[in-house]
Amino acid sequence: MSTRYAHIAFSPAAVERQRSTGSFTVYGSKLDQPDEGPMEFDFRAQGFVKSVDSFFMSTVTPDGWPYVQHRGGPRGFLHVLGPNRIGFADLPGNQQFVTLGNLEENNRISLFVIDYPTRTRLKIYGRAQVIEADEDPALLQQLLQVPGGTMTAKAQRSIVIDVEAFDWNCSRNITPRFDKERMDESLALARQPLQAEVDRLTAEVEELRARLSKNE
Repeated sequence: MSTRYAHIAFSPAAVERQRSTGSFTVYGSKLDQPDEGPMEFDFRAQGFVKSVDSFFMSTVTPDGWPYVQHRGGPRGFLHVLGPNRIGFADLPGNQQFVTLGNLEENNRISLFVIDYPTRTRLKIYGRAQVIEADEDPALLQQLLQVPGGTMTAKAQRSIVIDVEAFDWNCSRNITPRFDKERMDESLALARQPLQAEVDRLTAEVEELRARLSKNE
C-alpha cells in the first residue's frame, strides 16, 4: 500500500479504530510518511484492469450521499490509457445521469474492480473527466475498441479517470463465480490431457489393426 492511498483513505476516525485493533502499524502508520503523490499502475494492475468485463464505481452527490453504479461490457472495455490513466466509453443507460451530474460538481471517483473466478479485487481512487463525443471523437472511437472488434452500442461520451491511488484487497468472503467464457476455457484446459491420451490410444489401435491386417 502506498502512502498516497493511505492519505486519501484513512481519516482520523479510521486511524483511531486501527490503533484500537492493532492494525495501525500495517495501515495508518503510513500517514507518518510524506504523501508520495499519484500512483502509477504496475504491470499487474494494468493487466487486471484490461481483463475485466465489469466494475462498480462510486461518486458523491452535492449533499454528500454516495452513489454506486455498475458498469459492464466486453472484456477490454476498460482501457489503460497511460501509467495512471484509464477510460471507458459511456454506454447508454437509464438516462438518470446521476453519476454524470455528480462528476460535474465533484470529479472524485472510486472504482471497485473485481474478478470473481480468481477472487481478486482492486480499489481505485481517481478524478474523472467527462468528454462528450463531439469534443474528442477519436478518443471515443479508441475506447469503443475491444479485443473482439468494435462495440456496436451507441456511446455518447468518454469517461477518463486520472488515477490517484489504488490498492489490492484481500480475497476474503468473495464467492467464486464463473461465466460461460471462463467455464469454456477451464473445460478446454481440462480436456487437453484427456484428448492427448485419446489420440495416443487411437494411434495404438490403428497400429495394431495394421499389424493384424498384415498377418491375415
